[in-house]
Amino acid sequence: MANEAEQQRLYRVRHSLAHVMAQAVVERYPQAKMGIGPPIDTGFYYDFDLGTGGDGRPRSFTPEDVDGIERRMRQIIGARYPFEYRELSAEEARARFADQPYKLELIDAILAGGADEYGRDRDGGSGRDRPSGERPDRDRPDRDSGAGPVLSTFRQSDFEDLCRGPHVEHTGQIPADAFALQSVAGAYWRGDERKPMLQRIYGTAWLRKQDLRAHLQMLEEVKKRDHRRLGRDLQLFTFDDEVGPGLPLWLPRGAVLIEELEKLAKEVEFAAGYDRVRTPHLAKEALFRRSGHLPYYAESMYPPMQAEGLSYYLKPMNCPFHHKIFAERPRSYRELPMRLAEYGTCYRYEQSGELYGLMRVRSIQQNDAHIYCSEEQFEDEFLAVVDMYLSYFEMLGVDRYGMRLSTHHERGLGKKYVDDPRLWRKTEEMVRRAMQRSGVPYEEVADEAAFYGPKIDVQVWSAAGREFSLATNQVDFAAPPRFELAFVNRRGEQETPLCIHRAPLGSHERFIGFLIEHFAGSFPVWLAPEQVRVVPIAQEHHGAARELAAALRKHGIRAQADLGAERMNRKIREAQVMKVPYMAVIGAREVAEGTVALRTRAGARETLARQAFIDRVRDRIAARSREL
Repeated sequence: MANEAEQQRLYRVRHSLAHVMAQAVVERYPQAKMGIGPPIDTGFYYDFDLGTGGDGRPRSFTPEDVDGIERRMRQIIGARYPFEYRELSAEEARARFADQPYKLELIDAILAGGADEYGRDRDGGSGRDRPSGERPDRDRPDRDSGAGPVLSTFRQSDFEDLCRGPHVEHTGQIPADAFALQSVAGAYWRGDERKPMLQRIYGTAWLRKQDLRAHLQMLEEVKKRDHRRLGRDLQLFTFDDEVGPGLPLWLPRGAVLIEELEKLAKEVEFAAGYDRVRTPHLAKEALFRRSGHLPYYAESMYPPMQAEGLSYYLKPMNCPFHHKIFAERPRSYRELPMRLAEYGTCYRYEQSGELYGLMRVRSIQQNDAHIYCSEEQFEDEFLAVVDMYLSYFEMLGVDRYGMRLSTHHERGLGKKYVDDPRLWRKTEEMVRRAMQRSGVPYEEVADEAAFYGPKIDVQVWSAAGREFSLATNQVDFAAPPRFELAFVNRRGEQETPLCIHRAPLGSHERFIGFLIEHFAGSFPVWLAPEQVRVVPIAQEHHGAARELAAALRKHGIRAQADLGAERMNRKIREAQVMKVPYMAVIGAREVAEGTVALRTRAGARETLARQAFIDRVRDRIAARSREL
């Protein structure tokens, strides 16, 4: 949005629309049980339990229901009902929501100080759905002061909901032509797969009709670029129930993407002075207790396995192993900074309801590294990682990105975060200074740090405008003393290093998911799973086609000859569907003259000498060019 005032207004509009939608649903389904209804980045949603139908099966919203709900919402908006705020005692709140079990659960959680009205853990909730600088209670007294948590509601017409706001003054301030209901999905209550599955209606909302239209057009483009569909159509990856949810199987064409990205990162990191290491996929429980992952990260780890009376865990991170490599022998300041890099496969037990294509998986291959350095070296090392991000973005044509400094919150010390306020303040200020020196724009967001230190999270937007959380650059002041890491400084004294966790390409799974959508499957030549499709005009040209494909492969070019029985035009269409960058057509004339009739997937045509064509493809690959 253009400015902070518009962001605040949009937040209020979206929040108010969630209540308007809930009113319309409850009117249509009086038996409905309400869950939560927050504003989100592009709109709002609300969760409902509709009970069961006459057949005993859970009810769900039909397309006709959604259309009717949207029509009723516009009527409510037109009625200009005021949003009225009131505070309730615990007894009043329980009486008001006596027939709403999910609201009663939230009331108890709020009173216990463990959650907000959206069911988010106060020590673990991210607050990411709110725009920067927005306080949900900015129009009401500080509900965490004095007597403790405050229970409050907002009412419009005869509908009342548990809420702390803020909202618009009345429903007439909601632009009736700038919102739309979009979809219905299942969602576990409070994100817990052990709890009931509710029906979630998503809506999108904006301040102007043209903004809504632009967003819907962007969504259509995103749908065309959906990495799950393209991954299937382009034969890149698959999932299998017998293997398990969230565990991707990379097909040959998808494996090419992984290997090319790994090759790129290894070249870049070698030039930047990184050393490569390899570590096991599992370790004893003691290692993860020492690292802090078990106390802070246990819910995201696979259950332990038992062997010889010991518990072993699949690793969720590479860092404890790298700390052990640093500690393998005494270190001197002359060895610092030490940069240890690994393509390690890690395993995280993500909730099944949160699994989503390649974006959220349980088996991840990380472009991981840990930098051990002194405080004097920290800023240069941290900024070198930021520069590495920027070089990758330039190469891949990512021109829209943002960086977010995630800091701690004092209320989470000892629970969500390592309990050392002094080091939190110190390292956060170090990262601020580094980012200010870099000149790269960033925003600061509280209560989103890693448990061991502040971090920079990198957000990118694909060519279709979809946002992705891609990479991270984290400071760790907790692990080095936990692992008794030390080096001898210039004064001959033992000193504890800082550790920087960094993954400029994030996990391969998420990064490739992003690239699929960013390029709509039309990868640059160097990254394309198949770079050249040789197409013979007739059967008598099959030998020449095989010979050209073999010559291309000898030069390291991924090429294959299509020797099927289909006609030439059909073969070309099939190559275009698979988004092959180059189609080299071979007929009698090309055989006689030593040329190829070149067609690119972009539609360009020309005739080139065979060697000139090979040289062009090799040059594009060597330069990692985005041009054909």
